[in-house]
Amino acid sequence: MGLKPKRSPAEGDFLFQIDPEPLEEQVTALGGVPLLVRTLRSLDVPGSVKRNLSIKQRDRGYDEATYIESFVVLNAVGGDCLDDFDRLREDPGLAGMLGHAVPSSKAAGQFLYQFHDGRKIEQAQRELPVGGVSYIPEESDPLRGLAQVNEDLVHELGRRCPDQKIATVDLDGTIIESWKREAKVAYDGRSGYQPLLAVWAETNVVLGDEFRDGNVPGNQNPLAVTKRAFRALPETIQERFFRGDAACYEEGVLTWLRNEKRADGPGGLIGFAVSARMNPSLREAIVATAPECWEVESEDSGAIKECAQVNYFPEEAAENRYREPLRYVAIRIRKKQQQLFADGSEVKYFAVATNLWDWKPKRLLEWHRGKAGTIEAVHDVIKNELGGGVMPSKYFGANAAWLRMAVISFNVLTAMKRLALPAELLAARPKRLRFLIFHTPGRLIHHARQTVLRLVRTYQRFSNWAHALALLPLPAMA
Repeated sequence: MGLKPKRSPAEGDFLFQIDPEPLEEQVTALGGVPLLVRTLRSLDVPGSVKRNLSIKQRDRGYDEATYIESFVVLNAVGGDCLDDFDRLREDPGLAGMLGHAVPSSKAAGQFLYQFHDGRKIEQAQRELPVGGVSYIPEESDPLRGLAQVNEDLVHELGRRCPDQKIATVDLDGTIIESWKREAKVAYDGRSGYQPLLAVWAETNVVLGDEFRDGNVPGNQNPLAVTKRAFRALPETIQERFFRGDAACYEEGVLTWLRNEKRADGPGGLIGFAVSARMNPSLREAIVATAPECWEVESEDSGAIKECAQVNYFPEEAAENRYREPLRYVAIRIRKKQQQLFADGSEVKYFAVATNLWDWKPKRLLEWHRGKAGTIEAVHDVIKNELGGGVMPSKYFGANAAWLRMAVISFNVLTAMKRLALPAELLAARPKRLRFLIFHTPGRLIHHARQTVLRLVRTYQRFSNWAHALALLPLPAMA
């Protein structure tokens, strides 16, 4: 006779009963959240909120700093809608750790609505030129205050990282899909919104953002976000660079970057490279480039990619005619085995415009292409791992504030990794941080007029609590 098959524990019923009475002890499923909140407070985000954001008309209820901290916590632990505030309120230990309860979903929604100013929308619509359909409304005072909070955060992080002397600003837009009635159709046929973000590539922090309707193209006044980004950089920066796609190949941005005495920005050289929009004369110059000028940039089994500097000097605007001309570096992609591209062409051409004349073409293109690893990754995290990909309201200003708070949350997480966690977690995404840190069960114990947080396991595997907290000093009280 064969042995009787052993029954798997996964096949049986539970060995317990569920008690209908709620747990009386002050326990939490989010025992790692204090490290996040300590980072936020160490960077003096609450102080910046007090200085720059004034919304509440009465002293009752939560103040602005408490709301902002609660939104950051919501984003960090995985919430992506206002209703998730009610879920957080069910955690009995969270309020004990924060020193305050998080707001209800209704209160949080009412706070968001105060960032919306319908008069700004109406003004932008009135100022539309004949035949125009897309507009970028001026931000409300609360939205500008929230932007200043983010700039203060970046400045403080820069002060804590004084060895970082180089700043490369990567600018790009992304589409956030939305099926709300107010959402407008973007260039790819999807309805939603199309904000611009500017990222400091070397530190992976968002310097600035601008919320936009889906039908606003990326090349419609990208200069405003560009200026905001460079203004947010700390004073310790000594070298500045800029990378952008074809949306940044726009007269306003290029002129501002080329002017070393630029208004509303730092003086001196800003080295840049932006994708150039192809036109007949540029294409003609590329085709006319001598064969010996081309060098292989990369090659695979299907195609060969070559690059070369191109003799292309288009007509300049009056204020740029006496400046050093732009340099154009072309890319030529050819299929092997005489195959054709999907559109029937034998060769594809692209080009990059730059003011970096000393860099070899191959180095320049590799550097320019590096923005895909920064700005696109940031878009992905903010939309898919923080709350930025789900718009909570029909009101434009409320959605703009929601995205900006996701940006602030992203920057607080980046600061926490840089200032307090081991180097191996520097590239950790929010999902990883939740698994390792934030979602750690614990219990708050009250004894001798003190409250102690006892966790189910130690932090030795990635950091030590005492060491991490020592790296995050709180600002002196005024």
